[in-house]
Amino acid sequence: MNNESNMGKKHIVIIGGGFAGINIIKSLDKEKFDITLVDRHNFHSFPPLFYQIASSGLDSGSISFPFRREVRHMKHVRFHMGEVKSVNTSAKTITTQFETISYDYLLIAAGTTNNFFGMNDLRDKVYTLKSVAEAIRLRNEVLDRLERASIAKDEDEKKRLLSFVVIGAGPTGVEVAGAIGEMKRYILPREYPDLDKEDLKILIVEGADKVLRTMSEDASRHATEYLGHLMVDVKLNTTMVSYDNNIVKFANGEEVYCETLIWTAGITGEHIEGFDKSVFGRGGRFIVDSYNRVNGFNDIFALGDIAYMESPQYPHGYPQLAQVAIQQAKCLAKNLNIGEFKKKFEYKDKGSMATVGRNRAVADLHKLHMYGRPAWVAWMFVHLISILGMRNKLTVLINWIWAYCTYSTSLRLLIRPTKYPYRRHWDLAKE
Repeated sequence: MNNESNMGKKHIVIIGGGFAGINIIKSLDKEKFDITLVDRHNFHSFPPLFYQIASSGLDSGSISFPFRREVRHMKHVRFHMGEVKSVNTSAKTITTQFETISYDYLLIAAGTTNNFFGMNDLRDKVYTLKSVAEAIRLRNEVLDRLERASIAKDEDEKKRLLSFVVIGAGPTGVEVAGAIGEMKRYILPREYPDLDKEDLKILIVEGADKVLRTMSEDASRHATEYLGHLMVDVKLNTTMVSYDNNIVKFANGEEVYCETLIWTAGITGEHIEGFDKSVFGRGGRFIVDSYNRVNGFNDIFALGDIAYMESPQYPHGYPQLAQVAIQQAKCLAKNLNIGEFKKKFEYKDKGSMATVGRNRAVADLHKLHMYGRPAWVAWMFVHLISILGMRNKLTVLINWIWAYCTYSTSLRLLIRPTKYPYRRHWDLAKE
């Protein structure tokens, strides 16, 4: 698709089909714009539920939806699979490993990736949860260790196999630690009779003085209590400095043995070549104004997690939450549709939620603080309505109801991918 669009329409290229990308596609005027969506995957996924894939609570297909199916009735939208390697702002083109695409307006909604805070060797040593593939990889690791431990003859070997450490006690860290804790408390006695619950050790480590540090004191206190119910150990005011030979070293000199390290401690913007360093702010995010225009450009915008927008209420940038991405997308679409920038972005905080397990959740909804079963039901409802596709909503609901009534799931399947025949283009995105 070229700049010369049908009937003089402007061509918008959107990088990334996450919450921001999908919502702006739905909000843009089809009579004024032709749209090309570019994403490294051919599906939209729902990151808040990655931890449920990792813990065998849901199948990956239940929280993923093909882009082509989503846009099949939108004649002004095209999907191109590819990872954007560079942007030529003078020629107004983007380049993936497969092609070069021109644009009139460029919308960057590429999201974020893992931030290892200078410990880049961790990339090949730890388990992360920033994609469906990473969630499946962690699920396979958890199941593999349970199976191997169940046939191990040596008690010390069992304990080594079942040593888990989660770094970062934000919502993702708390949720994945709680999910493994539920497996320890409820699944092991039912399905792994050769294992003792005490053999499985789960430690969650946080550098701040509380878990869920961005939420209220009540939410943090209840979350810590729920983690204790699920036999998860919590270590606060502690930062990790290295991980070598299965030994986690902390800044205070402590060391912990761990064979499965799960990293949820930080995120940074996805790097795209072609921009001067001046456009990037905290966390490798694009500096944008109150209209989401990237610093120094009138035809390039950044949305969602990868956008750094300051305000009096948020002097260090808006939180990297789905609601921010969705609201920014809708606001920018209104401005583009009318052809001028009149409406400044104002974030309306709808609250925060986190679940630690069955009937164990916390929610901060403005002045209302919920915990326990009411918060858990509210959390399920909000997440259920946010998933794309009616089939996916029903599948997730049925899985949740079945798991709630039986403590069982048919998804604990250890399926490893095969390597051959190898295709060179699989690695082109990394070059």
